[in-house]
Amino acid sequence: MYQHLDSLGLPVDLPLGKVVCVGRNYLDHVQEMQSEVPAEPLLFMKPVNALCHLSQPLSIPADKGECHNELEIAVLLKQRLCHATHDDVEAAIWGVGLALDLTLRDVQRTLKAQGHPWERAKAFDFSCPVSGFVPISQVPDLQNIEFTLTVNGEARQAGNSNMMLRGIVDLISHMSSVFTLDAGDIILTGTPKGVGPLTSEDSVSATLADKITVETSVQAL
Repeated sequence: MYQHLDSLGLPVDLPLGKVVCVGRNYLDHVQEMQSEVPAEPLLFMKPVNALCHLSQPLSIPADKGECHNELEIAVLLKQRLCHATHDDVEAAIWGVGLALDLTLRDVQRTLKAQGHPWERAKAFDFSCPVSGFVPISQVPDLQNIEFTLTVNGEARQAGNSNMMLRGIVDLISHMSSVFTLDAGDIILTGTPKGVGPLTSEDSVSATLADKITVETSVQAL
């Protein structure tokens, strides 16, 4: 059962909420996917049952084609936000961590070609493994957070929040103008280039600056 944790593995006293995600927020990933930069943030959600702990083995479907890694900075909210100002957003952030937006790429390609929503590719059970969260007081600059992903010892993704097309606070403010965000919600802020397939028994390491390192593995179910 998923529970919000801090970076020391201690429970965070916040309810479980939805996961609100943004697509195409890094130019290098937009180019990698041969997509177009959207005129406004491309938003989608994952349900509570998508949440699991990044430190546990990553569970991917064995019969849905390729499942790709998309490592992202995750933000945990401690207050409700609706039509929030930047100051409101900054006051509502509990902390920052890492998440994988696991994506069934073959399924997504089919859905996109048909003009259908992406939930079948993005919102399946265990599709959002999350690390513990570093309290915001320990994050000196939201606009300069480095993060990396290695698979089987080889570097696959490297990003920095300063590469985002829309920064963290501005992104969350925009989201809150579309729908209300609640305490316990997690915001995924987009992925840089380097997405690729994960396979059973892969070893995976994710880092957030000098704050978080998580070692995990992959199992196909």
